[in-house]
Amino acid sequence: MRLLARYLAQQVLAATGFLLLALLVLFAFFDVMQELGSVGRNNYGLAQAAVVVLLSLPGHLYEILPVAALIGTLFALSRLVGNSEYAVMRVSGLSNWRVAGYFAVIGVMLSLVLLLVGEYVTPWSDQTAQRYKLSATRSVVAQQFRSGLWIKDGTAFINVREVMPDNTLRGIEIYAFDAEGRLGWMRAAEQASWRGNQTWRLQQVVETRFDAEGVRADRREQQDWQSVLTPDILGVLLVAPEKMSARTLWRYVAHLRENNQKATRYEIALWSKFLNPFVIPIMMLVVMPFALQAPRARGTSGKVFLGILAGLGFHLLSRLFGHLGLLNDWPPVVVALLPLLIFLAIALAGIRWVERR
Repeated sequence: MRLLARYLAQQVLAATGFLLLALLVLFAFFDVMQELGSVGRNNYGLAQAAVVVLLSLPGHLYEILPVAALIGTLFALSRLVGNSEYAVMRVSGLSNWRVAGYFAVIGVMLSLVLLLVGEYVTPWSDQTAQRYKLSATRSVVAQQFRSGLWIKDGTAFINVREVMPDNTLRGIEIYAFDAEGRLGWMRAAEQASWRGNQTWRLQQVVETRFDAEGVRADRREQQDWQSVLTPDILGVLLVAPEKMSARTLWRYVAHLRENNQKATRYEIALWSKFLNPFVIPIMMLVVMPFALQAPRARGTSGKVFLGILAGLGFHLLSRLFGHLGLLNDWPPVVVALLPLLIFLAIALAGIRWVERR
């Protein structure tokens, strides 16, 4: 049985690797076409575009590995069935449930690779690509409103006009309120640079205080400012929640909760990170009933196509539940877990149906 398990693993991993490489090349081609529109802006040339495309590949790998595993499993198993090799395995005493177990183990192995890439490689590569492009085109990271970026920090509100690629802040205004909601003081600075340990160095500071004695204004060349605002939180502006690391998501969700802000989207992304190790095994099990058809059965190609659609439907269902969860304020764990449970039930029911035939 170990020999059969190794043979199945080799077939599935080879097909998955080939499809993954083909899909990465396809996505890289699309990225090149997209980046050509930015070529010529300031210092952004073909060499810089190539660097951005290469840095974007880990993010694409994180997105398409489950799809590559699904299609690779389907093609490998269909080929074994078509060549009657699977029939020989069955005669040797290999049951469909044991094959499902082998696929689950292979899926977990691929999921661990996906987890490591998503936690340590993708967030860094995506942020680096965005910062590199922004620096070459001399653009700003974020300016969400005409008045700039607004962030809540306890009882204070922070307004930042521009966030630069090196995490430098420009045009900072801080409004601090007391427990009764009255403005206590405001601080304006031309620029702020990160010093570490939750500290920023403000340059050209004007601080205005409002108290019973009247209004007082003080000017300083520079001043240290401690805040929950960190480069990690600013990094949220560069990377989609689905591509952020679990650690960054955890810290950002905690930040939003401390400031009584809605964090549903980031909580869904965080729970999805926790459940990701189960995605690939379930998708591999979903396509088993479509591949385990008699090699001369009518409509086999159509059933294989339906198997691909069933796997891709998982992603569509996950996105649908994500949007519905945001709109209806559903519990994030339910939004992340329910698509997995639905497709796991479909996969187990399909394998049982094939086993009974």
